[in-house]
Amino acid sequence: MSSQRAGRVQEAIRQEVSKILHEEIRDPRLGFLTITGVELTNDLRYARIYFSVLGEDKKKRLALKGLNSAKGHIRGLIGDRIKLRYVPDIEFKIDETLARTQHIYDLFEKIKKEREEDAGSNSGDKKT
Repeated sequence: MSSQRAGRVQEAIRQEVSKILHEEIRDPRLGFLTITGVELTNDLRYARIYFSVLGEDKKKRLALKGLNSAKGHIRGLIGDRIKLRYVPDIEFKIDETLARTQHIYDLFEKIKKEREEDAGSNSGDKKT
């Protein structure tokens, strides 16, 4: 399978799942949820769908439970809307990319502040 085709199928699945969740699934556990990406196996049999949720870990776990309870229905709708030989088995995963990015950003800010404090205290010690 070409990588272009895989990319097109992944994007089509991401768009359809996002549309299904926002327009057709009425589950309060799926509040502010965003589908961030899809990974497909080379044979298009399995899809790992990544999502992010605004809020703390409890909301993420609740959203994961909600998605898993609707998994069969979502898979059926994907099969109706995207013409593939096989409808992939889907697995939902929490996308931790934003949290990791924020953590790294916070570490950089902490280092920057420490350097500024060190520079400020060192310049005060010197006499001209």
